[in-house]
Amino acid sequence: MTLPAPQSDPRQRSKEEASLRKHQARVLALQVLYEIDLAHHPVGDVLERTLDEQEATPAISRHVGRLVDGVLNNRDAIDAHIAIAAPAFPVDQLPLVDRNVLRIATYELMFEPDVPPKAAINEAVEISKRFGGPNSSKFVNGALRTILERVRDERPESKETPGSVDG
Repeated sequence: MTLPAPQSDPRQRSKEEASLRKHQARVLALQVLYEIDLAHHPVGDVLERTLDEQEATPAISRHVGRLVDGVLNNRDAIDAHIAIAAPAFPVDQLPLVDRNVLRIATYELMFEPDVPPKAAINEAVEISKRFGGPNSSKFVNGALRTILERVRDERPESKETPGSVDG
């Protein structure tokens, strides 16, 4: 007797696809912020070129734009939290990858209430493992956990509706 192939749950597939899109948006935002930080190229030029080269979908492009704008518009507040969380490492002396991974995740912790803190931290750790140095993921994890403790009570309320995709 042959059993029918299991059918995947469309809701689960939708969540996985949304998670993958958000991951890709974070990686592209890191690339944009890295170049801006390193070469001081104009934000609009870097963003447009990166999104074109990576053939980003409109949804991913919007997410990348929101992350980049959010980090750049709130950089002083974000960097202040990073400086407190990692006092032995001045923010301007952090490796570029670590600094910008921390900025993206801190922005999400501070200003993106629909992103669960655990998702923001786990994504940052995974991205730092992929693009950072050998100790980056541990450093990023520790700094972000400290930042979360500081901003947890200040996070805006989520506008998320029940059943919506998170992360």
